[in-house]
Amino acid sequence: MNPAYATADHTFTVPLDHRTPDGPTLQVFAREVADPARADEELPWLLYLQGGPGGKSPRPSAGSPGWLRHALKTHRVLLLDQRGTGRSSPVTARSVARFDSPGRLADHLAHFRADAIVADAELIRRELCGDTPWETLGQSYGGFLTLTYLSHAPQGLRACYVTGGLPGLTATADDVYARTYPRVRDRVLDFYARYPQDAPRLRKIADLLAAEDVRLPDGDRFTPRRLRTLGLVLGMGDGFERLHWLLDEALDGEGELTGTFLHQVMSLTGFADNPLFAVLQETLYGQGDGPTDWAAARALADLPQFAEDADPLLLTGEMMYPWMFREISGLRPFADAADLLAARTDWPPLYDPRRLAANEVPLAAVVYHDDMYVDAGLSLRTAREVGATRVWVTNEWEHDGLSASGDGVLARLMEMAAGRA
Repeated sequence: MNPAYATADHTFTVPLDHRTPDGPTLQVFAREVADPARADEELPWLLYLQGGPGGKSPRPSAGSPGWLRHALKTHRVLLLDQRGTGRSSPVTARSVARFDSPGRLADHLAHFRADAIVADAELIRRELCGDTPWETLGQSYGGFLTLTYLSHAPQGLRACYVTGGLPGLTATADDVYARTYPRVRDRVLDFYARYPQDAPRLRKIADLLAAEDVRLPDGDRFTPRRLRTLGLVLGMGDGFERLHWLLDEALDGEGELTGTFLHQVMSLTGFADNPLFAVLQETLYGQGDGPTDWAAARALADLPQFAEDADPLLLTGEMMYPWMFREISGLRPFADAADLLAARTDWPPLYDPRRLAANEVPLAAVVYHDDMYVDAGLSLRTAREVGATRVWVTNEWEHDGLSASGDGVLARLMEMAAGRA
């Protein structure tokens, strides 16, 4: 039987800081994927920009999403592990132990934002394609990267596809969380409407955690606020069911938390394999001289509905808080550096509104009307501000529509970019 995919591994040496190419370097990994029947053909390249931040690219397998199979009909796909993830000089709790001060670690981590990732991509494109531009597919945060790419190096792009990831070009972290918390509240209340028994169950678990010193398998204390971070899953198409069945096995016959539940909570909320997701979550909104200053935590303090003793108990979403870097073992080595990043005021701009307004690279984007993570209003505003952009708004899928739709989302975006839909 022929393999489902023909693959080739590539490793590239890139500067940590592209402004000082003779300085320290990183290794960036990417996997080339082609249809075995067309592996020897000259095909256009499609660069996949993973969501996150801090997530590695998917690994191809027989169960890979339909978008990849669709792309391989016409393209050669490059699955990029963005710097600091997967096999690309990964940033982990262990790897950052070599830094002798929080300041040096913070300066290092400041080089893992969208501008650096785009500079890596351009270096890789020139090595693989020479002067030939390629296409990009940006899922979620990958859409943020796409807008940075169009701002900094549009000459490298032939067409761009974005799924659930058009950022607000001038939106601050405060702007984003002011819009995000109401959507998270509504999503949690929708979850309780579907599974009404889970509201008192979550309250019971939270009360138990407040009264007792409960430890997760890795030794971290399990607190009500860590329990609430389970709401992160609710923005995905299967999120309601994932959380419901997790809670279904949370308590044993004597009202104690089960080992199964504690192990799964540790895995879901520990960030052991993707600490950059937490570290960079607010820094990706940093532009100009304004600090992000733990925007999600400041916004939460002004929302009485989200108080820990409120009833019903509201979960939180894709928000990161200072306490997480003190209470979660996988994030503890980053704590002081994360504080410094939150106070930083010299972030370079990620987007160039003037260049984007004059953009001529076809950009096709799907905006999920009910997206819990990326505000549809900000996305639609950006679509109006970027030239050569066509947008499809739908509530048929949640944030993971690219994978959940089989080949439907990518197929339609490709038709839109080509002017056929």
